[in-house]
Amino acid sequence: MDRLDALQLFTRIVELGSFSRAAAALDIPRATATHAIKELEGRLGARLLERTTRHVRPTLDGQAFYERCVHVLSELDDAESSLRHLASNPRGILRVDLHGTHATEIVLPRIDEFRGLYPGLDLVVTGGDRLVDLVREGVDCVVRAGKARDSSLVAKRLAVLPQIICASPDYLARFGTPRHPDELPAHQAVKFFSSSGSVAYPLELFVDGQLREFTLGGWISVNDAENYVVCGRRGCGLIQLPRFHIEEDLRTGRLVEVLGAWASPPLPLSAMYPSHRQLSPRVRVFIDWVARLYEEKFGPPPVRAA
Repeated sequence: MDRLDALQLFTRIVELGSFSRAAAALDIPRATATHAIKELEGRLGARLLERTTRHVRPTLDGQAFYERCVHVLSELDDAESSLRHLASNPRGILRVDLHGTHATEIVLPRIDEFRGLYPGLDLVVTGGDRLVDLVREGVDCVVRAGKARDSSLVAKRLAVLPQIICASPDYLARFGTPRHPDELPAHQAVKFFSSSGSVAYPLELFVDGQLREFTLGGWISVNDAENYVVCGRRGCGLIQLPRFHIEEDLRTGRLVEVLGAWASPPLPLSAMYPSHRQLSPRVRVFIDWVARLYEEKFGPPPVRAA
């Protein structure tokens, strides 16, 4: 096995956590994979992987080497795909990070369509609400709500999501239904904070044409959108989030909209990627495809740049 193939094998083992699964993905015997990694470790003079009976994970040296490998292999894929006859059918591994709801409700239910269009691309999908260091972790693209905080990233606006404030019938029965935004300080909210540890986000409403923030009390704080919804369903307090996320809850009555006469600020949603991936055919075709999915569901985003 040549050095490039060995690097590809090593990254697959790290991502899949298994020699057997990585060997199957690359269609090689497991014994070949084991021998190739031993040769790689011998050549580098470092142990890259910790092996147990049930799992394989990188050592500290192995994690650092993996991050470099991802960068090298991505650059190689882009170099090959830059040729005219490959630009329309890119090859290689595309690493994307998707928020859980967007993955399960919008992107992954149609991911087979993407594979049909671009059979040369293999996807590695990670998820969660945490902030991702795209360059260090070798992630090609993320889909995130809110304003981009990293000026080094290129952002393409995908949609603007309407938001509402809601609560469970149980919460409203116990604490009453607010009839005006000025009543909000007497209520409780499920507090939501980012994984970076910043303070909880306030509730926001347009009142008399001005955007106002309302910081409510509350006894529970979360940093995951799914947990946020669950807490709202269980009567822990008011929550504010995109309507599409809870459409079924609203239909079934598990959650009830409040203060609907006052508009919540819409939530921008963008695909973001490192500037050095700007001309990558792999990233371009994925963003163009996912943008079509969001346009079908939410309509075209505003012309204003993300």
